[in-house]
Amino acid sequence: MSNQPTVVKMRYRPEIDGLRAVAVLSVILAHAGFEVFGGGFVGVDIFFVISGYLITSILIADLQAGTFRLLNFYERRTRRILPALFVIMLVCWPFAWMWLTTADMESFSQSLIAVCVFASNVLFWKTSGYFESAAELKPLLHTWSLAVEEQYYVFFPLLLMLTWRLGRRRVEAMLFVMAIGSFGAAQWGSVHKPAASFYLLPTRGWELLIGALIAFYFSSRARPTGHHAAHHIESGNNHARQHPAHRVRLAQLGSATGLLMILYAIFAFDKQTPFPSVYTLVPTLGSGLLILFANGQTLTGRLLASKPFVALGLISYSAYLWHQPLFAFARHASLEEPGGILFATLTVAALLLGYLSWRFVETPFRTKNRFSRRQIFVFGIAGTVFFIILGAVGSFSKGFEYRLTAEQKKIIGTSHYDFGEMYSVSKCFMMDESKTFRDFSVDCKRVDDPSDALVLWGDSYAAALSPGLRALHGNLIQYTASGCPPVVDTEFPQRPNCVEINRFVIREIEKLKPREIYLAANWHTYHQEDVALRLRKTLQVIKNVSPSSRVVVIGGVPQWEPSLPVYALRKGVSLDREQYLSLPAYNMLEKMDHELKETATTHGAAFFSALNALCQDDKCLTVLATQDGRENSYELAAWDNGHLTRASALLLARKLLEGRLKVKPEHP
Repeated sequence: MSNQPTVVKMRYRPEIDGLRAVAVLSVILAHAGFEVFGGGFVGVDIFFVISGYLITSILIADLQAGTFRLLNFYERRTRRILPALFVIMLVCWPFAWMWLTTADMESFSQSLIAVCVFASNVLFWKTSGYFESAAELKPLLHTWSLAVEEQYYVFFPLLLMLTWRLGRRRVEAMLFVMAIGSFGAAQWGSVHKPAASFYLLPTRGWELLIGALIAFYFSSRARPTGHHAAHHIESGNNHARQHPAHRVRLAQLGSATGLLMILYAIFAFDKQTPFPSVYTLVPTLGSGLLILFANGQTLTGRLLASKPFVALGLISYSAYLWHQPLFAFARHASLEEPGGILFATLTVAALLLGYLSWRFVETPFRTKNRFSRRQIFVFGIAGTVFFIILGAVGSFSKGFEYRLTAEQKKIIGTSHYDFGEMYSVSKCFMMDESKTFRDFSVDCKRVDDPSDALVLWGDSYAAALSPGLRALHGNLIQYTASGCPPVVDTEFPQRPNCVEINRFVIREIEKLKPREIYLAANWHTYHQEDVALRLRKTLQVIKNVSPSSRVVVIGGVPQWEPSLPVYALRKGVSLDREQYLSLPAYNMLEKMDHELKETATTHGAAFFSALNALCQDDKCLTVLATQDGRENSYELAAWDNGHLTRASALLLARKLLEGRLKVKPEHP
C-alpha cells in the first residue's frame, strides 16, 4: 500500500463559515464601542487562522495534483478581494469630501493609494503616532488586515512552490520554525514596538501559519476536511486508531474548548491587552481547535453550522468592509461620540449592506462564466490605477484645501501646530514609545534656583503646560512622556517603558527635594486602570521620599471631539475675539475632577482644576488672545482634542502660579 498522500478535493465546511460569523460580529460590536465586547478585535486574529487554513488547503491540493499555477491563484484572490473593496472605496469618497477636514481628507487620500497596493498596514503603522487622528476616525483603517493577508499571499505560494520538492516534512518543519520566530517577534514587539507589532506581517504571520499547519496536518493523513474531519483525527501511530466513541468525545471536548477560548478573549480582553502577544494564543489556538475538531457530530460544530451563523459567515467579508466606514463617518458627522442606539443601527446597516455587496458584487465576480480571467485582471488594474490617481490628487492638494475659506484654513491649520520646541520634544518630553528615562536630557533639571524649583511630571498633557510654566517661572524641571501618567508601578501597553520612567522621576524627586511637584495628565484616558488608587500610592511615595515638597494634582483640561479645530470650524468660530463654546464632555470631566480632588486632598496634596480655570459652567474657552503683545491676535485654546496651544498654556500657568503664591509650602 502506498505511503503517498492521496489528493483530496476540499469539501465545504459550514462550521468554518459559522466561525467567520463569530469573528465578524465580534469585530463589528467591539468597534461600535459596546464595552461588553471589548476584546472583539480578536475577530481579526480568527480570520487570519481561517484564511491560513483554507488557502493552504487549496494550495496543497493543487501542488499534490500538479495543477498549481500562480496565475490561477492570483486570479482567485483578485475575484475574492477587489470587487467589494473597490465598491467600498468608491462609496466612501463623496462622504469623505463632505465630512472630512483637509488633514483627514489628505490622510484618506493616502489610504486609497495604500489600499490599492496592499500596503495600508504600513501606512497606518507610520501614521499611528501619539498625536495622529484617532484610529476610529479613519474610514479605511480596517484594510490593514487585508494588507497583511495579501502580503502573506504574495510570498507564501512562491515559498511552497519552491520548497515543495524538499518533501512534506521539511516544508512543515520550515513553516513551524517560521511560526515560532514570528510569534517570538510579536511578543518582543508587544513590549518594545507595539504599533509596528500590531500592523506588520512579520509579527502577524504566525497566526496565518497556525491555519497553514492545520491544513498540512489534515492533508498529510489524506483525510477529507468536511463534516467528518474529526472522525479521522488519529494518534501519532496510524495503526493505533482510537475507538470511535473516544474520537467523538475528543472532538466534542476539543471543539467546545476552542469556542470557549474565543469567547473568553472576546469578553475578557480589551484595548489595553497587548496584541499580538502571548495573549493572542487564546483566540488563535481556540480557532485552531475548532477547525481541527468541530464537525456535524459535535454540539459546537452543529451550532456553528446552523443557518444563521452560516448566512452571516457568507457575508462576513463584505460586512467587515462596510462597518468601519459607517462608524468612522458617523463619528465625523457628529460633534460628540454617537450613542449606542446609532451604533446598533449602523451595525444592522453594515450587515444589510454586507448582504447586498455579497449578493450583487462578490458572487457575480467570483463566477467565471460571468467574468473571464482577462476581464477580472483588466478590472483589477483599471480600478487600481483609478484609485491611485484619485488618492494622489487628494494627497498633493492637501486634502482639497481649496474647499475652505482663508479663515477656515487658519482654524483648521491649527491642527498642524508646531509644538516640538514648546513641549521640549526629545529632550524633556519623550514622544516616541521606545524612549526610556535614559533619553531625558540633563537640561530637564538644570535650573537657576534649585530651592525654588518646580517639577512637572506626567504625560503629553503635562508637557503642554510646560511653555506657560517655563515662561512664568524659570526654575522648571520637566519629566514628561506621552501616554505615561504620573502614577507609580502601573503598566500601560502603549508606553512600555512607563514604569521605569516613573521610577526614575521618583528617584530624581528624592535627590532634588523640589519646592513643588505638579502631577498632570489626561486623567480620564487612564480611568479604567483605577488611576485614583494608583495616585494615592504615588502621593504616599512622594511624601516618603520628599516630605518637604508641596504636591499639586492638576485636573484634566477640556476635551473636544473629534478635535477643537474641527469643532470650532463646524460651529462657525472666527479668530477675531475671545470665545467660549459648550463642551459636550464637561460632565464626564467634572466627575473625574471630583474624584481626583478627593484623592489629592485626603492624601496631603492640593488640587487645581484646569476645567474651572478654562470654563464658565459647561462652556469652555475656545479662542483667546495670543498674549504675544500683538493686538487683535487670537488663536485656539488647543490644537487637537485637548493639547494646549501656547496662549492657553500661559493662561493656565498664570492661574496655577497665582494659586501657588497664596499657599505656603509646609516644611517639617
